[in-house]
Amino acid sequence: MPFTLPTRPEPLAAERAQTALVVIDMQNGYLSPGGYLDLAGFDIAGSPPVVDRAARVLAAARAAGLMVVHVRNGWTESLAEAGPATSPMWHKSNPLKYMRSNPGAQLLIRGSWDHAFVEPMRPLPGEPVVDKPRYSAFAGTNLEILLRAHGITTLVFVGVNTNVCVETAVRDAFHREFFAAMVADATLQAGAQSVFDASVFNIEKFFGWTMATDDAVACFEGLA
Repeated sequence: MPFTLPTRPEPLAAERAQTALVVIDMQNGYLSPGGYLDLAGFDIAGSPPVVDRAARVLAAARAAGLMVVHVRNGWTESLAEAGPATSPMWHKSNPLKYMRSNPGAQLLIRGSWDHAFVEPMRPLPGEPVVDKPRYSAFAGTNLEILLRAHGITTLVFVGVNTNVCVETAVRDAFHREFFAAMVADATLQAGAQSVFDASVFNIEKFFGWTMATDDAVACFEGLA
């Protein structure tokens, strides 16, 4: 069934059977008080409305029969995937740096509270969960194989962080020949408003499309 996503800078034609919602890192570590992002000193005051908007998009996508994929960031307890000091991740990952400075802390460790999805965004049975060890949802994961196997060509993104994991996923989707649209106000940036604005600019100008929650929900409800 063909439909049109109400995106910027222009509408995007899509097919329902070829469109998936990709939910990026809606985890306690990124959105909840006491989680990694909060402990690292980032402002998470905007989390509740973003969670609410992302949950609305998720519910509408499910009702429309779209494929839903949940992406989750983190490592096993051994931190083997994170790598030693020879890996740039060792130097640039804020949760890894925090854990080295605070022995006993478990940030984004699989099975920990920090790693778990926030309550409104938990996957339903049958919805695939892709675990990733890096910022990109595609790096070292089976996400592309999963999407290709289901004939998906168009991706709609919600999640965190706008300027890091979400933008990176949109960029990588573009380079893998997927059409990618970010529901901008259903994402939360790590940093000032200016970095959010920069991500929206980059995506609209170079890598994909953006849209608003209300427009995405209305579009998906029309499909349902």
